[in-house]
Amino acid sequence: MYQIMLNGTRLGFYEPVKNILYSVFTGHSSDGQKQVIPLNVAAGGLCGMAGAALGSPFFLVKTRMQSASDFAAVGFQHRYKSSLDGLRRIWSEGGVRGLYRGMDAAMMRAGAGSSVQLATYDHFKSFFSTRLAHRGLDGNSMATHFLASMVTGFFVCLVMNPFDVVSTRMYNQKAGANGHGGALYKNPLQCFYKTVTTEGLFSLYKGFLAHYLRLGPHTILMFVFMEQIKALGKRHF
Repeated sequence: MYQIMLNGTRLGFYEPVKNILYSVFTGHSSDGQKQVIPLNVAAGGLCGMAGAALGSPFFLVKTRMQSASDFAAVGFQHRYKSSLDGLRRIWSEGGVRGLYRGMDAAMMRAGAGSSVQLATYDHFKSFFSTRLAHRGLDGNSMATHFLASMVTGFFVCLVMNPFDVVSTRMYNQKAGANGHGGALYKNPLQCFYKTVTTEGLFSLYKGFLAHYLRLGPHTILMFVFMEQIKALGKRHF
């Protein structure tokens, strides 16, 4: 559900939001004209934050359930029987605020990652289709989509990893004494500060390799399939 809410929103609304921004700031839609990277970044960031906000309760339950262990506890242990049980218990303990605990960190994470991912992909797709046109690659070539998404995956991971570390810690911490907020971190900025001052700057890149091994293939498959579905839609609708 989280992936549907996050990726459905950010991928589905990226082109419409980008066209709106282009119309406002350039007077033309983004189709057929030179890419304006700041506008692409803004469109990707806005859509990423919207998707993260919608999917935040599901990400909260997912993080807590994956961290639960009887043998090697990771962070505070939340014992949920199922996703629905997790949502029900969070609601009963903290209401709407409980369900959206850590949403600000998730919005920062998805906003940063989505702005880089979507804008970088657009840039490298245009770059490869121009530089490798003599080899038969253009904007509609699957090889172009593969190369652009492969490079994009690395840059996304580089930008997202610090936000991923903070987001995970915000979601997995114990609730505060009054049932609101967190026991360790009040907000993402405080989490950033405490993490860096106590563990060093490179602590923000914990799990980078594992993150890239997950996000790299995900980025490639996502963009390649997305482009094929878009092409299919244009041919038949």
